[in-house]
Amino acid sequence: MEAWVESAFERARAKFARGAKLAASQGIIPYKSEGGKYVASPFDGNSWWTGGFWPAIMWQLYKATGEAVYMTEALRVEKLLTDEFRRFDLLNHDVGFMYLLSCGAHHRLTGDAQALTDTLHAATILAGRFNPEGFIRAWPNPDRAGYAIIDCMMNLSLLYWATEQTGDPRFAKIARIHADTTIREFLREDGSSCHICIFDPENGKVLSRPAGQGYCEGSSWSRGQAWALYGFTLSAINTGEERYLNVARKCAKYFISHIREDGLTDSDFCQPAGEERIDNIAGACAACGLLELAGLTGGEEGDTYRAAAMKLLRALNDLCADWSEDAPGILQKCTASYHDDGAGRHVNILYGDYFFVEALCKLRGTDAKLWWAKE
Repeated sequence: MEAWVESAFERARAKFARGAKLAASQGIIPYKSEGGKYVASPFDGNSWWTGGFWPAIMWQLYKATGEAVYMTEALRVEKLLTDEFRRFDLLNHDVGFMYLLSCGAHHRLTGDAQALTDTLHAATILAGRFNPEGFIRAWPNPDRAGYAIIDCMMNLSLLYWATEQTGDPRFAKIARIHADTTIREFLREDGSSCHICIFDPENGKVLSRPAGQGYCEGSSWSRGQAWALYGFTLSAINTGEERYLNVARKCAKYFISHIREDGLTDSDFCQPAGEERIDNIAGACAACGLLELAGLTGGEEGDTYRAAAMKLLRALNDLCADWSEDAPGILQKCTASYHDDGAGRHVNILYGDYFFVEALCKLRGTDAKLWWAKE
């Protein structure tokens, strides 16, 4: 292991030990950091889709260190998230992100029975979003009955996990059907992905593929590409199916070919030349996927994926990590959407920090494997 990895992990551990106490004093689920404080989600309160990443940071650090400060903070936020079950109307397909990484992590690391029940509750919500025409509906808006997005490839881990826990094949079957639809309708011949597919909810026909959070229709939003890369890698891990591994390889080849010379990641791989718009969340997420893909493949192929992951992570550490005590978050230049949607551009966003911490834990051998169906 390279020396900088352990150094970065130790600095992250210390930063988030302080951060756990700060977030608790603020009484929020951190979404980003600025001005020496954490900031809550920009929309939808505690139902905002990123709420699980903060407790996931805590659980990864608890797994690695055993320090109680991280568990205490994770459990504080878990209560806020499970309260959202009763609100319900703002929940969407991202219950995978929200609950597998909070309640699911809690059960994985402690065996807590209520956490198991709550994670299964989330899985039934996700399964309930399945349209029998072959896709999982993304959002609850009345005018978006046919919308599905590439991000859902990551949420499928919740369904694979639910089948593993219950023995009920329905959850994993839904996940496989959605993954197969994604291969057919989201992925292009060159391995790139669109962000959104709008289906006719009555017959499953694709009506359009708008730009979503990318630069324009037909472009390649880098975080969507990272969701595809890591999501199909996880489907390969959780099912053992070769077809998902082959798709992950194709997605990875495309992503690797577009890593900047300095190791950072443009917000969209098709954005205008010379434009400075970076999304370090995409780079950190892709690095996690590449490390897992390296483990699945091995040999020279695995070495290629690992080298690409290390290029991304080293660049994040050297060029965009703020390790000062005044800054609660780590990664700078995180961008929620190519066209500013109010969720942040070139700022610290904490789910970027989550994937950076997860990658460090993978390299150290302490990863909690929160996305894996088997515990």
